[in-house]
Amino acid sequence: MDMPLRIGTPNDPLRLAVLISGGGSGMKALLHHEKDQNKSSHTTVIVLSDRSSAKGLSIAQDLGVFSMEIPLPEGDIDPKSRRLMHEQLVESQLLENDVEAIILSGYMRILTPNFVSRWEGKILNIHPSLLPKFPGAHAHQEVLSSGETKSGCTVHFVDSGMDTGAIIEQSEVPVFPDDTLETLQERVKIEEHKLYPRIIDDFSEGKIRLIDGKIIRK
Repeated sequence: MDMPLRIGTPNDPLRLAVLISGGGSGMKALLHHEKDQNKSSHTTVIVLSDRSSAKGLSIAQDLGVFSMEIPLPEGDIDPKSRRLMHEQLVESQLLENDVEAIILSGYMRILTPNFVSRWEGKILNIHPSLLPKFPGAHAHQEVLSSGETKSGCTVHFVDSGMDTGAIIEQSEVPVFPDDTLETLQERVKIEEHKLYPRIIDDFSEGKIRLIDGKIIRK
């Protein structure tokens, strides 16, 4: 995957894969965004999940997008080999469906350096905090426990670390004293569903690129 990422156009949109692990609310927002635009520069051609229980799979199917589960291989396999085997299965589907870029949307697995290096500059993620604060899977709880008065979401390029890739853009929300995990999560989601599709538009149209580890805007 060392070919330069081409610029998507309405007549020839960039082909995306969306990777999820759960309900897929962000994926749903992106798919509706693509369908609501008469001239989108990108199209989601496949939705993949590492979990068969992911409700987002059926949502994607209902919206006319091919979706499938790719669970981790079972059996007596060491964790490192299991990870690599799983990513090989994922990549085979990406290549089979001519995917050009990967959108992580609630995908709960950390991709290996081996995988990321082959898709460098072609993987985006959105994280529910103002990175570099509160990386990882429990961002909302950690925000509430810390006493922070603001939180938000961050769109970034993916590297082999945990939410450590180059930051593209962030959107802030207030944190109120009486917030619960659920109320904060819902407030952040509203911003996620606005920010991520907009950044994916710019990315697909060639306005945002990762070159030598730095974000270039055109």
